[in-house]
Amino acid sequence: MLKVLILHGWGGSDDPHWQAWLAGEIAKDYGTVSFPLLDNPHFPSKNRWMKQIKSLLNDFRPDIVICHSLANIAWFHLCNEGEISPVKRLLLVAPPHLTCEIETLKTFFPLEAPKALFAEEVLLVTSTDDPYMSTQEAAELQKALGVEMKVIENGGHINTASGYGEWPWVKEWVLQ
Repeated sequence: MLKVLILHGWGGSDDPHWQAWLAGEIAKDYGTVSFPLLDNPHFPSKNRWMKQIKSLLNDFRPDIVICHSLANIAWFHLCNEGEISPVKRLLLVAPPHLTCEIETLKTFFPLEAPKALFAEEVLLVTSTDDPYMSTQEAAELQKALGVEMKVIENGGHINTASGYGEWPWVKEWVLQ
């Protein structure tokens, strides 16, 4: 069975968020999943998150990593450092723009798109009306990363507020 690491964004992704739902679905099928609460999710620190994620990667050794929102940015920083082991599959869901100017998140921004994502297969999932990344910014990120992109029509930030609790598509992606 594949080992799946799910990394939440700013504020966490507790129930009824799709990440919490997905962790439960994987566990119900006796899958191996790690869905940790990252340090101080409402007032995150890039350095603390990166240290915690590095430790998770080294100890858990996931096959699949699923990032939502700010977790994508932490992953990009780790990739830019180049000190992580590659994973088989990486799902990047609703990353914010690389120059986000939210004061609480200032330690994470700005940054450059990584040249390597440390994954054999990568899929970027964005939305046509994400308040943290426009469709043009998403297209630019896709081009910079050189990955496939799935665009959800009117999916907002692809979180609970935009109706993403149960999300069968993501479970199918993991189990494919």
